[in-house]
Amino acid sequence: MRKFLRRIVVVLFFRVNWKKLFVIGTILTVFRVVFQIYSLPNPLTEWITSPPLDVASYQRLINHGNKSRELELSVTSDNQLKMSKHLAPVVLLNSTARSNRLMRVMERRARLLRRRRRKRQGRILEKIVYPPPPVVPDHLQRFIASLTPNEALAYARSEIEKAPLVTDDPGLYAPLFRNISNFKRSYEMMELLLKVYIYKEGDRPIFHEPHLLGIYSSEGWFMKLMEENPYFVTTDPEKAHLFYLPYSSRQLQMAVYVPGSHNLRPLSEFLRDYVNMLAAKYPFWNRTHGTDHFLVACHDWGPYILKDHEELIRNTIKALCNADISEGIFKAGKDVSLPETAIRNIGKPLVNVGGKRVSQRPILAFFAGNMHGPVRPKLLKYWSDRDEDMKIYGPLPTGVSRIMSYPEHMKSSKFCLCPMGFEVNSPRIVEAIYYECVPVIIADNLALPFDEVLDWSAFSLIVSEEDIPKLKEILLSIPLRRYQVMQNNVKRVQKHFHWNAMPFRFDIFHMILHSIWSRRLNQFQESQIS
Repeated sequence: MRKFLRRIVVVLFFRVNWKKLFVIGTILTVFRVVFQIYSLPNPLTEWITSPPLDVASYQRLINHGNKSRELELSVTSDNQLKMSKHLAPVVLLNSTARSNRLMRVMERRARLLRRRRRKRQGRILEKIVYPPPPVVPDHLQRFIASLTPNEALAYARSEIEKAPLVTDDPGLYAPLFRNISNFKRSYEMMELLLKVYIYKEGDRPIFHEPHLLGIYSSEGWFMKLMEENPYFVTTDPEKAHLFYLPYSSRQLQMAVYVPGSHNLRPLSEFLRDYVNMLAAKYPFWNRTHGTDHFLVACHDWGPYILKDHEELIRNTIKALCNADISEGIFKAGKDVSLPETAIRNIGKPLVNVGGKRVSQRPILAFFAGNMHGPVRPKLLKYWSDRDEDMKIYGPLPTGVSRIMSYPEHMKSSKFCLCPMGFEVNSPRIVEAIYYECVPVIIADNLALPFDEVLDWSAFSLIVSEEDIPKLKEILLSIPLRRYQVMQNNVKRVQKHFHWNAMPFRFDIFHMILHSIWSRRLNQFQESQIS
């Protein structure tokens, strides 16, 4: 047919004048249009009389047989027109190019949404990959494997006593430490030797369920990271140097305490029965009367709910936020002061960490908080609304917080006051370090966290409760040069108070664990001497 038409056109081009050629061309065009209309899948009247089409969606289908792809047009109207893929090729009423662009945009958005969803799920569900342990020569590994737990502790003590001199270490800042050489060697021995056995007994939520938000979250974060740790945890109790009692004092308070009863006896009886059960089931508690066992509790009641078990309160290594040396429960040198950290975002525990330069800190001292205990009312009595340089409040007033938030006050202050409340501990100490504000600790009987290794005078001030009336005088007596050094040290010590989803060397998890390890070494040395 096409060859025949082509011959006619050639003959007409040479033998017919142009006017006739134009007429013939028009006839051929009309003929082609009629032919295309005739080839449509439905009669022309159906296309003309059908209601206006409303394109609802395009869907990409995959043909598994021949791997070909085709588009299915879904059309809605009063009398729905359905076009099946079994019919002849679909005639698109809209522009094909425009439809393709629309589909590409929609697919791109879908891909982005899927990618974001995978990332979000990955952050929540991704298994923590810990840094590799220190590389140990084969002969040393064999030697360590041959040691009993007591022999390993004796070996660690001898190595620490002959620790090589350390003057500069890329991971540590010497001015922050009492003896950086001993600390570094002790930490290396911990990495090399320490094995912790975690009791599996105990039902949730009191056991094995960390509380990760709020001011009591330190115990929860330690529990979470300890139970997930592949290097320090052992499943063989005969190889363990320490035994962990994995309960949460905060979860215990929420599960057992009767609100308004003011009765802590049910909580202490619960722990007493738990320890007695372990002592009856395993030989490990009775072997040392609990001296190689430890617990971690950050609730204010943490020390008081241990009183019903004599060996638990006397022998066990207790890591407590309420580290009050005046009450006779917390023993300095035997127990561990646990830093109290206020975590507000589980996914980002270090959100808003950081501060301003010294030149951008116009406020001399800042405090805002509830009037708990005897110290804070005394602080307000002498300094609230008395001095423009001293921003001392009860709860931060709404009008003030609208202008400058609580974190911004700390970031804009040279000194952040950390007075005790009902108990000696306060999350403001770590908050001040997070915001690079020099903490001023006003709590006479508080044992400071990591005090056995950190020199707190390098990055903080300790003010006696009776010196509150002279507070401004004490702060102004510090020369600018010394303050700059202290504030720089606050920045340097920050890393030792950071919670990380994946623990890093010398972070708060490892510092707490090292404090417990250090106490165990001291206990072992005392037992050898006696």
